[in-house]
Amino acid sequence: MKKTGVRQMIFGILGSLACGVSVMGCYPLVPAYFTALYLEQVNGVVLLAFMYIGMTLFMPLTAAVKYGVTLIVMIGAVKLIEWANEGCPAFLAGVMAGLTTLILSFCGSLLEWKNQPDGAAVFLEAVFIFGAVILLNRGIHFLMEWTPVQRKTEELPERGNGERLKNYAESFQGLSQIFLNMSAGKEKYAADELGRVQNELTGKVCASCDSCALCWERDCTPLYGILSSMITSIWQVGEPGAENEAELKKYCAKSRDMVEEAVRVFERVSLNHAWYNRLLENRQVIAEQLDAMAYIMQDCAREERVLDTQERRAISEIRYRAKERGISIVEIHLIETLDGRLKLSAALKSRMGGCISLKSFVTAAGHALGRQMRAAADTKTFISKEPVNYVFYEDTVYRNVQGIARVKKDGAKISGDNFSFLELERGEFLLGLSDGMGSGSMACKESEMVLDLVERFLEAGFSVETAIRMMNSAMVMKGADDLYSTVDLCKINLYTGMAKLYKIGAAATFIKRGAEVECITSQSLPVGAQVQMDISVQETKLTGGDFVVMVTDGVLEYLHVKKPEDTMQEIIESIQTNNPGILAKKIMERVMLFKGGKAKDDMTVLAACIWEK
Repeated sequence: MKKTGVRQMIFGILGSLACGVSVMGCYPLVPAYFTALYLEQVNGVVLLAFMYIGMTLFMPLTAAVKYGVTLIVMIGAVKLIEWANEGCPAFLAGVMAGLTTLILSFCGSLLEWKNQPDGAAVFLEAVFIFGAVILLNRGIHFLMEWTPVQRKTEELPERGNGERLKNYAESFQGLSQIFLNMSAGKEKYAADELGRVQNELTGKVCASCDSCALCWERDCTPLYGILSSMITSIWQVGEPGAENEAELKKYCAKSRDMVEEAVRVFERVSLNHAWYNRLLENRQVIAEQLDAMAYIMQDCAREERVLDTQERRAISEIRYRAKERGISIVEIHLIETLDGRLKLSAALKSRMGGCISLKSFVTAAGHALGRQMRAAADTKTFISKEPVNYVFYEDTVYRNVQGIARVKKDGAKISGDNFSFLELERGEFLLGLSDGMGSGSMACKESEMVLDLVERFLEAGFSVETAIRMMNSAMVMKGADDLYSTVDLCKINLYTGMAKLYKIGAAATFIKRGAEVECITSQSLPVGAQVQMDISVQETKLTGGDFVVMVTDGVLEYLHVKKPEDTMQEIIESIQTNNPGILAKKIMERVMLFKGGKAKDDMTVLAACIWEK
């Protein structure tokens, strides 16, 4: 505030000096300079005082009266225009200043004031004032907004945050690898373990037998081979064979005890193996969680770049254009996003206290930056007298339209399929389809939970891969009743038209380009079925008018044809429409004809189309 006051004093002194500049008996800089400076919301009384001092010192009396009246008229005109339009553009103020000076000059000629310029000079003065107001206002605005470049020391620690997070991510990945190595599996029963089982049997049964020395001290005893065959039989089928028991009975007086003890030992060993496998699975889950944390840290380490210093001219141009529309910018930052697009963060308020459409600022910012801009979703549509923070993004090339068709399984109250349409602020659009195992409320809850987790992670700013990993880890840890869900995601970049398809146990997806239809399939297990899941990722380019059709397995499985994907391609090719909603409904109608009007499973068809704006 102190620096702004000093600048206003300097501009006021310059205004006094401008009163001494005369051209052909005219003083065009006086109204031009005053109007340009007054548009910048300087103190009108102080500025007018400086101008009157200059006119008193440097001008003849008649000229001082004419330009003094002109300045008072301009104050009223600017205030009136700002009241009517919430702002006063420089060109309109220039027109008013030129016309006011021209009219007062002709009035002076009619009243035969002394030292009046001729008609040509008066007309040229009006034209000069018009152009000077526009140029001077822009120059004064930039000088008022200018601040020296200062290297803020508090920014230096922030620059190391990205490297620190990357180091943390590497540490977590290393720790994850350690847990994975610890969870390496082994054979169900190793040879040394079978030997220990045999020693345990002989130790428990034979040690208390009086005939132990007679059975085992002979070099030619067949008990070694008999016990080995019996243990192998229990290992393979869970119980000893009849021939093993008969053979053992010939040489062992406690054969029955030996068989029962062998079964008990193997039951205990099997239980130990089950717990050991559970421990290995938990280690794998921990490793996957650590790996997912490493992905999150890597995402966080990718910082957006603030362009306030590099793009000072563009920011000043935005402030200038906003000011002309009656918008005051309290704070503004220009940011380059991770994908190289522009993002604008600004705190805005109305200069005159009224309501101004947000579109007015979006247009001003777009013209200043040379790019089409858009406001973030769910943003207030009007700028009021109270400052509010707004976020604006570089506008996308494509817009999207979606459609859906659903049929529940016959007899079911609720569908086990769920879908999602999510438009992200970073200019991406996500189509999501999840099919819960089975049908009914339990399947619905599972598929709904899967999509909800994915949406939460994506809205938090994480990549799709990280979102899928975290969601799968959560579902593995939940792991109740072996209820799994398929995940079918399609992420479309609305700037480039590139589409990425992520399939986890999902049915085929179809891309319709005019009369051609492409089928994209994958083979992978559903979410939560395994810790180390296989994500099938495929990429394709979409252009204006292309459709993406996603279906659940219930749509394809009961078509009663050898190659259901080929049949679905033919169905989609035969439908001519530009409406994705109609496309989805017609696909479902054709599929129901194949099924005889009966739905043996939940069925969902999701269609989306992109168009150039």
